[in-house]
This record gives sequence, C-alpha cells and structure tokens, in this order.
Amino acid sequence: MSNDAITAILQSHPFTEGFWPEHIARLSAMASEVRFDQGELIYHEGDHSSFFYLLISGNVALEVISPGRAVRVATLYAGEVLGWSSVTGEGDGKQFQARSLEEVHALAFDGTRLRHACEEDYALGFRVMRAILKVMSGRMHAIRAQLVDVYSPLATVK
Repeated sequence: MSNDAITAILQSHPFTEGFWPEHIARLSAMASEVRFDQGELIYHEGDHSSFFYLLISGNVALEVISPGRAVRVATLYAGEVLGWSSVTGEGDGKQFQARSLEEVHALAFDGTRLRHACEEDYALGFRVMRAILKVMSGRMHAIRAQLVDVYSPLATVK
C-alpha cells in the first residue's frame, strides 16, 4: 500500500479526527498494512503485543479466557482501534484475547515507536492520548451497560 493510500485512510479514520496534517503525515510514515484471516488470533490474553491497530475493515472479538472456552466481551468494527495499551506502555500484558471474526484489514503501528513520537512532539502526543482516552471511555461505558443488563434485578410484577 502506498504512503498516499495510507494517508488517505488516516485522514478519514475516526481515531484521527481533528489531527493536524503534519501529524497525519508522521503517522503515515510509521504505519504498516496488515491483514488477518477469519478466526486468526491477533494476540492472546496476557501477551505483550507491541502493536496498535486502526481497523479499516472486518470485525474483531475481544475475549476473556474462562475454563474451557473463550467468552466474547466486545466486538470491534471497522473504524475502531485495537491494542491501545501498546501505546500507553502498560506492561502487564493484554487483558483480552483478540480474534478476527472475518478477514480484517488494518493499519499497524509499533506502540513503542508511536509512544516515542508522542514524547518528541507534545501536540501529537496530546492528540493521540486524547483519542485513546475517548476509546477507553467508550469501552468503559459499553462494559457498564453490559453489567447493568446482566446483573440488574428483574422488575417485580404487581
């Protein structure tokens, strides 16, 4: 994929909304195109994957491993991100397992390299971390809604 094609994807991806043109250019230089086949494990729970992904097409399941099976806790779609902890430097390993539900096309960034770019350019760092916080907040709201749905008592009939 050409640098121009990567730049075009970055300019239209929801994660990079509001990023300055020079930040898009810097991200474009760091991005690599990746594809995952249907059912492919992108990373296991506990892995120390260093990649951060912007999903272009396809769906990804985030799963927790319970005895004997994987339990899906979220589904990510085109336009979302995967592996934000690779950028923040959280060293405890992945909290979930990520599996492609269909063929997935994404842009991949080395988390350490992206984090260093953010440290060198505070404006870029602010944009990236603000976008990551938006992702984290959205995921927390989704998990809260799931918990309320699963654990709220049934209404009593009078």
